[in-house]
Amino acid sequence: MANHYIGRLAPSPTGLLHLGHARTFWIAHQRARAASGQLLLRDEDLDPQRSRPEFSTAMKEDLQWLGITWAAEHRQSNRLPLYRAAMDKLLTAGLAYPCTCSRRDLAQSTQAPHEEDDEPIYNGHCRDSTPHRTLAANTNYRFRIPTTDPVAFTDLNAGPQSFTPDTDFGDFILWRKALSLDQPDGLPSYQLACVVDDALTGITEVVRGRDLLKSTARQILLQRALDYATPAHFHTELMRDANGIRLAKRHDALSLRALRAQGFTPSDIIAKFAIESRNTL
Repeated sequence: MANHYIGRLAPSPTGLLHLGHARTFWIAHQRARAASGQLLLRDEDLDPQRSRPEFSTAMKEDLQWLGITWAAEHRQSNRLPLYRAAMDKLLTAGLAYPCTCSRRDLAQSTQAPHEEDDEPIYNGHCRDSTPHRTLAANTNYRFRIPTTDPVAFTDLNAGPQSFTPDTDFGDFILWRKALSLDQPDGLPSYQLACVVDDALTGITEVVRGRDLLKSTARQILLQRALDYATPAHFHTELMRDANGIRLAKRHDALSLRALRAQGFTPSDIIAKFAIESRNTL
């Protein structure tokens, strides 16, 4: 059925799920139910330094405890040939180029770039590098943004959005060279893997936090370059701690695992979701 709703849960197993994650995933679950659709679970385990199987197990247990269900699941580490095929297409089109800059950017490229640690605007130092038509070993690559026109979309929660390449973001990381013998061909960035997975699993709506609005603009450009459809987007408000800081995996006291150990019930957790991002916890 062409109009059937398919959403996704996309946690990364780099720590315990916290209250902010749970709220976003609960909203995704509720929107899928309201649309009589389904959810897919995507284990975003492409960070070899931080991903842990025990976190993967914990996140599934915590989601199920909360009452969130999904129709199917997959792990990104099992889908590397799909990302490689998309990368080859971008290379053939001249939309990817080798880059020797910024170890910090490259180290963070497998993680979702939140508002306070977003990838810096690239200065274009390697943009005139000799083009590669195939993926070279031991090489990092950036996306050659093909336009400076604003990327506009209407978010189903945050409303109209517009981001301008070279002003709001620059050429971003697509592929990172191998850091270990376990991944001799290297790894795709978060942006590339996310776009490929959303397209190939038929995602019709992406529910995630507002700190990823700029990533949506980047991903729209990738979707156009790869001839993929762009799903609808619903960016949720962020939950923050008592200091106004966005909840992150460093907030162990607000992890679902910790709250469960304190005796909180699923109903208690869901009641907390009514707290808006401007309030404190």
